[in-house]
Amino acid sequence: MFDLKQVSIFTTLSPDEAKEISPYFVAGKYRKKEAVFSEGDPSEWLYIVKNGKVKITKLSQEGKEIILEIISPNEFFGGIAVLRGFPYPANAVAMEDTEVIKVSRRNLMSIVDRFPNLMYCMATNIGDRIKGSHETLKSIALEKVESRIASLLIKLSDKAGEKTPEGMVITMKLTKQDIAEMVGTTVETSIRTMSKFSKAGLIGTKAGRILIKDIDRLKSLT
Repeated sequence: MFDLKQVSIFTTLSPDEAKEISPYFVAGKYRKKEAVFSEGDPSEWLYIVKNGKVKITKLSQEGKEIILEIISPNEFFGGIAVLRGFPYPANAVAMEDTEVIKVSRRNLMSIVDRFPNLMYCMATNIGDRIKGSHETLKSIALEKVESRIASLLIKLSDKAGEKTPEGMVITMKLTKQDIAEMVGTTVETSIRTMSKFSKAGLIGTKAGRILIKDIDRLKSLT
């Protein structure tokens, strides 16, 4: 049984209230690279990641995929479209085999009507994430690749970082392709920049994950 109170927007609910709304949610599974929804699809569901990762993407004018956000366990996605009733504004794709729980728009509206404070929690969360997506697109448009990748690594360390004696490990498994798509560059440029950071002693690897060895020097590049 999934504990809804692990999700930030539901932390204000009591255990009994969380139990009351849990029957509204249904489970779903997606294979790696499978689309959860595509840009322009009707916004029928709000999704919460239970296990795995989902990337939110858009295509650039050149047809290049740009990752706006990575959704980790206990985070929701599809919220703004569902609340406003317009089509999904981006694509959602499983980055690995992923389990979700989801609630229909109709049932979500019933839940929000029953617990009005949830609307405030969702609006605050969505506002912060829209700001983050805007900053991502602004960075892609205005900043050099080195600065964009440095900013991304710092952002990911805040979101999914774990302190170790060697430095901060980003617990999220990311490929060079993922990094390239998140900063709007080519895989070759991503590899070259990460190699440069590694040779400079800024980053390394630990158990297949990115290790940030010197976050202060990395911040100086942003």
